[in-house]
Order: sequence, then structure tokens, then C-alpha cells
Amino acid sequence: MPVPTPHISAKEGEFAKTVLMPGDPLRAKLIAETFLENAKLVNNVRGIGGYTGYYQGKKVSVMASGMGMPSMAIYSYELFHFYGVDHIIRIGTAGAIRAGLKLRDLVAGMGACTNSSFAKQYRLPGDYAPIASYRMLRTAVDTAKRQGVDLTVGNLYSSDTFYDERADSLLQWQKMGVLAVEMEAAALYMNAASAGKEALAICTISDCPLTGESSSSEERQNSFTQMMEIALKTAVQL
Repeated sequence: MPVPTPHISAKEGEFAKTVLMPGDPLRAKLIAETFLENAKLVNNVRGIGGYTGYYQGKKVSVMASGMGMPSMAIYSYELFHFYGVDHIIRIGTAGAIRAGLKLRDLVAGMGACTNSSFAKQYRLPGDYAPIASYRMLRTAVDTAKRQGVDLTVGNLYSSDTFYDERADSLLQWQKMGVLAVEMEAAALYMNAASAGKEALAICTISDCPLTGESSSSEERQNSFTQMMEIALKTAVQL
């Protein structure tokens, strides 16, 4: 498919090889304005802002993914297949499942369990286990360590249901050692695997659904800068 695509208006070459993808378009704008030099708006179809600039001398892009696996799947697929993007780092929010995780803690998804049927399109003779790029994960872990930031690594749960009718569902995932629930990583990891590209999800704990603790929408949009800086410092090393 030639560019622009149905969902991205950028011209060929306007995205960097590494793209950071928050869910929120306003968080993408914040990152571009706060951290990138000479940031240029390269996409704004449907209000999904995409920006390209420079961080520590390296070309880096940031674009929102929207909410949920279908939205992440569309944008990451087009970036991987039509814009020559090689690495995508999801930087989003997640709800803590594991006991001991608290608001503003950082987690990285070594893997991403899911209740989605997304993998059925591949017609595999079994269940697929979506995993992150080890190279990107190791780089992020080492970067966080140098920054003096705790980054907990483990399984995420990518859910298609924000409002789940099963009240005990998160407890079942907790029993299996899952760190946190979010809504995009599994689709991103599968798209990356299918395209022969690399992906990683780094999330900030924005709420604790099992205890009722939660941060405000303004906090989720405008703070969580540790996650952003680790992702950017990881991006320049790829």
C-alpha cells in the first residue's frame, strides 16, 4: 500500500525508525513539545497526533495509538509495513494486579497475556505467546538501572474488556503472576513478530483496580515522565 495510508497522512520518510506510542494523543503532544528538538507534526488524521524530532541527536518519532488492541493494531501495522519503522515502544498506563505494585511504579511487559482473539488471524495450530523484543527489554532495564529507577519486568494482561462482567477475572490473572492489566501490548507484540520487527511495552501504574486507588486523567496525561525518559533513552540506543 502506498503512503499516505487511510489512517496516517505522513509522507514517506517522515517517521523515524523508532516510534514511541502512548495511547493518548495529548501525551504524544506533550512528549514532542517537552523532549524532542525540532519536532514536526507529521500526522493528525482523526486527531491522532504523530511527531518526529530529535532526542540527543537521534531522530525519534512519537504517535498516539488510541485505546485498545484494534486501534494499536491498525497504527502499528501501518508503521511497520508502510513507513519502514523497525521499533515501537508502547508507553502507556496500566492497572496493578500484583500485590506490592503501587501508583507511579513502572512495569515492562516481557510477555502479554490476552483475552483477545487477535491471534486467530494467523491460523496457528495452538496458542501464541506474545513477547517483547529481548534486545529492547534489556536496553530499557539497563537504562532504568542507570537512572536509578525501579522497572519491574514480567507478564502484562492485554484485555479487550475495560468493564469486565466477571468480578473475579483479575484475581485469576493475579494468581498466575501477571503484573498489570492494560489494553494494547499483545496486539503490538504480535504485529511486530509477524512483520519481523521489534516492540516493547513500558507502562506506568495509574490505578490499582483490586484496591480502588487511581490517579486523575490530568496526571495520566501530563506526568509519568520517568517512563517517557526511559523510553527515549532506550530509543537512542537502538
